[in-house]
Amino acid sequence: MDMENLSGRNRRLLNEWQTLERRFGARAGIEVSVSERNAAGLPVRYRVDYRLKSICGVEQVERLGEPGVANPPVFADVFCLEIVLPPQYPCVDGSPVFRFRVADEDGNPIPHPWHPNIRWFGEMAGRVCLNMDDTYTDLAWGVDRIAQYLRYDLYHAVAEPPFPEDMLVAAWVIRQGEPNEWIYFDQENI
Repeated sequence: MDMENLSGRNRRLLNEWQTLERRFGARAGIEVSVSERNAAGLPVRYRVDYRLKSICGVEQVERLGEPGVANPPVFADVFCLEIVLPPQYPCVDGSPVFRFRVADEDGNPIPHPWHPNIRWFGEMAGRVCLNMDDTYTDLAWGVDRIAQYLRYDLYHAVAEPPFPEDMLVAAWVIRQGEPNEWIYFDQENI
């Protein structure tokens, strides 16, 4: 593709695509694929499959927060993330959207991450908070950071800025996950 004939946006899209290919093309545990392209043939939507062990819920989610109820984590090995680049990307008002799929093509629930910086409950379930306005560099950075979330190498569960994305999961992390060492599980670095 001839870079000189591309618009600024399309040059950025090409650069992001090449960076993702270089960083994750042969990396075990994270598979990135293009799921939608623009008129110039450049990616505007990606699918990222994380193949690693992480928490996808708790045993008794309906009793979450009840005093005296132990609520150990439930684990899964595969999580599917979608990255959507809106038409105004890469402008400030066009931040990429990182969101885990919470249902399959037929609407059946599928495992999605249980993490204070990823929405687990409600209409926005699967939404990932990356604080991108302050720290964003490129899509590959976001994909790597989310792998850190899944391994629980990185999380923010305290109810202060920057606030957790899911306060119920954050409360579980503080009250049960940390004290019982459930968030310190064996995980390979990918």
